[in-house]
Amino acid sequence: MSVSDIDLIKAWRQVLTLSRLEAGQVVTVLTGADTNAQTLRCAIAAASEFGARVNRLDLPPVNAEKSLSRDALAYLGTTPLTGNPAAIAALKASHLVLDLMTLLFSPEQHEILAAGARILLAVEPPEVLCRLVPTEADRARVTAASKLIEAATRFHVTSAAGTDLRCELGEFPAIREYGFVDEPGRWDHWPSGFVLTWPNEGRSNGVVVLDRGDILLPMKEYATEPIRLEIKNGYVVAIEGGLQGDLLKEYMASYEDPEAYAVSHIGWGLQPRAHWSMLAHYDKETHIGMDARAFEGNFLWSMGPNNEAGGHRTTACHIDIPMRRCTVRLDGQATVIEGVVQDAQGLAHAAARGRLA
Repeated sequence: MSVSDIDLIKAWRQVLTLSRLEAGQVVTVLTGADTNAQTLRCAIAAASEFGARVNRLDLPPVNAEKSLSRDALAYLGTTPLTGNPAAIAALKASHLVLDLMTLLFSPEQHEILAAGARILLAVEPPEVLCRLVPTEADRARVTAASKLIEAATRFHVTSAAGTDLRCELGEFPAIREYGFVDEPGRWDHWPSGFVLTWPNEGRSNGVVVLDRGDILLPMKEYATEPIRLEIKNGYVVAIEGGLQGDLLKEYMASYEDPEAYAVSHIGWGLQPRAHWSMLAHYDKETHIGMDARAFEGNFLWSMGPNNEAGGHRTTACHIDIPMRRCTVRLDGQATVIEGVVQDAQGLAHAAARGRLA
């Protein structure tokens, strides 16, 4: 069901308030060929109400001829900003960049953030944005989880399906995604609500077994049969699992890059208003799957780059895999048990849904 401009402008007002937008600040709205027209006009209207100086920077798409998917996250690295100093200068001169195009995993983004600009990505459908408007409570919950990661040296994930993955921590920071940008140089994504980090280079070992209902992104598909991934010294070295396993192997092999198989970020979802079932209700080309990445209690892990966290590994391939019913332990202490987050909110939500034994 569509939402009205009034509702979407109200949602933008809340996000911009949380992002500390003030009168006189420069806001640049970054757009591309696939930018949602309603999201764009409501973003400009809301930012203008704050008295901001609003600009629009529209850039042509890239990478289409290289990608096997129309998803914006299906081919990373080169962006419309690559080799475009004029566009970069405009964004660096902004206080706030509203990214309605999808700029990720690029040195240009790091350069813009280093200049002090705040970047907020918002590309999900308008009704998803309205359903998942961030709050201060989201920030508090994600921040508390990030402190657990920062204090840990070992990350261990298990599941009844057979997952048993151990990662060492400490080389990379904990990343908090709570849906707004409230300090200079911060990037975030509306909607979100999860915490993550990257394991130490070469220090991930074990097995991940995708069960029925676990999700492959950017394919935006639920696993219909088990898929087994063996991990040694930080890299996936074997993928087995029927047709979907074969499809995943062929897709990743198409990049012809061994770094595509590196273990990338690991973490868990903390957003109770996000839904695991969302993919079943939307056409694949209308969204990038943020419900899947954020739904409460998921174990979210990925393969691909780590340059977003300050690492040196880049690759055009990035696979995100949100999984249900996993148990996550930090230094032996459970933060998620069989898909139930072990903080006050998670236990209360599980009890309300009748999921506690």
